[in-house]
Amino acid sequence: MKLQLKGTRHSHRGVIGVESAIVMIAFVIVAAALAFVVLNMGFTTSQKAKTTIIAGLEESSSSMQVAGKVIGVGCTTAAGGCASSPVLNATAFPIKITSGGDEVDLGASTTAVKYISNSIQYDDIYSGPITGGEYRSLSLALTEAINSGYIASHPTTGNSPNATSAFIYWSVQQSANQVLDQGEHAVLTIAYKAADRPASLDAIRAEIIPATGASLSVERQVPTITTSVVDLG
Repeated sequence: MKLQLKGTRHSHRGVIGVESAIVMIAFVIVAAALAFVVLNMGFTTSQKAKTTIIAGLEESSSSMQVAGKVIGVGCTTAAGGCASSPVLNATAFPIKITSGGDEVDLGASTTAVKYISNSIQYDDIYSGPITGGEYRSLSLALTEAINSGYIASHPTTGNSPNATSAFIYWSVQQSANQVLDQGEHAVLTIAYKAADRPASLDAIRAEIIPATGASLSVERQVPTITTSVVDLG
């Protein structure tokens, strides 16, 4: 009589299943980590693109605008130094900050003023701002510009300055500094030397170029000069 010993069968299916689960979990963890890295890079790139776009918009849009009529100081008599034909001794461009715009530093070290007319072009004629307070008339501001050394003589007295020069004064000021803030009004004034004075029908353009943001360009055509105050529109 033969005794048959029944051997016990060992199954490896459970072990293979556990190994497969471990491998799958590892793949899931790696995939999740890669997905997080990709998403994080995407968010970073989007944020940088947003910052670049905002900076570009700020640079392409000016924070300043014309705040009223541009006027000129007309010279129509021999006593004013213009016996041959009427000319402008000075021009005044009122400016302010646009709605929602940022403040603008108008200091001489951070701002330039370019001037172009029919026959001349200056890359920078800006002398600086007058920060001594508010000035309600152009004549008073011109006098203060002489005291500040920005111009050599008062252009309305028949003695033109020896160089064409630009300066800025405040007609409405909240803080006594060289920064144009919201709610403030400033005036860009150009006093001309005798040879540079614009005549009737001349085209003139002044461009304020700040350190940041787009420049403000104002262009006008001089009408027929018949009075001491000329409306340039």
